[in-house]
Amino acid sequence: MESRAEVSQRSVKNEDTTDKPHRESDKPQKGHEMKKKREHKCEVCSKLFYFPKDVARHMRTHTGEKPYGCGVCRRQFSQSDSLKGHLRTHTGEKPYRCEECGKHFGQPMNLRRHMKTHTGEKPYMCEECGRQFGTLTTLKIHMRTHTGEKPYQCEECGRQFGKGTNLKRHMRSHTGEKPYECEKCGKRFAGLGSLKVHIKTHTGERPYHCEECGKRFAQLSGLTVHTKTHTGERPYHCDECGQQFRLPHHLRAHMRTHSR
Repeated sequence: MESRAEVSQRSVKNEDTTDKPHRESDKPQKGHEMKKKREHKCEVCSKLFYFPKDVARHMRTHTGEKPYGCGVCRRQFSQSDSLKGHLRTHTGEKPYRCEECGKHFGQPMNLRRHMKTHTGEKPYMCEECGRQFGTLTTLKIHMRTHTGEKPYQCEECGRQFGKGTNLKRHMRSHTGEKPYECEKCGKRFAGLGSLKVHIKTHTGERPYHCEECGKRFAQLSGLTVHTKTHTGERPYHCDECGQQFRLPHHLRAHMRTHSR
């Protein structure tokens, strides 16, 4: 039997051809470029199109009409092509292949974004700090580090995040989910970063070293704490008596002496 996604995919293929991408024969050919003009105008924004059906399709960006529905999750789309792309998230189909590394993608835009990891292309630059990014989306997310914007909020505790992935990772602190498992000992972790740090306890890897004394650490945080033994920095101070501490847990232990 066909799955819902397969049925939806077949139904989209049978949709009115007015919403399908133009064939080469639909577009003005080189010999006729001077004759065929963009003479069909959108009455809302004045954008010009070659064909009336292009105007009809474009109008949905103004009306918000979404006539194409997914038969699996009921999500609606304004264009049949958008529905086709979405259906691949249900079927697992990934027809777009990277010629460099062989990785497959469900959407052409995802392949184009991936290709920049091979070319090193980073056309989007942050005007605040000059850092460059491969995609506009990545730049927009980065900009939140400057603006302080945190649009993702936890419904459990109200904590806000600048990235959706950070909220997703945070939610595991409420659900207890630990999807990352160590292949060596079976210990599970809520975040991939935590697993990577843990792996070093098996490999003995200590990539972070102190430039003062040469001592090595598995985690950058360990090096940061250690460096304070050389600088004498004590950034954590008690509001009750003013005593200062090098580490936050030292301050917390000290605070208990006031509450006795």
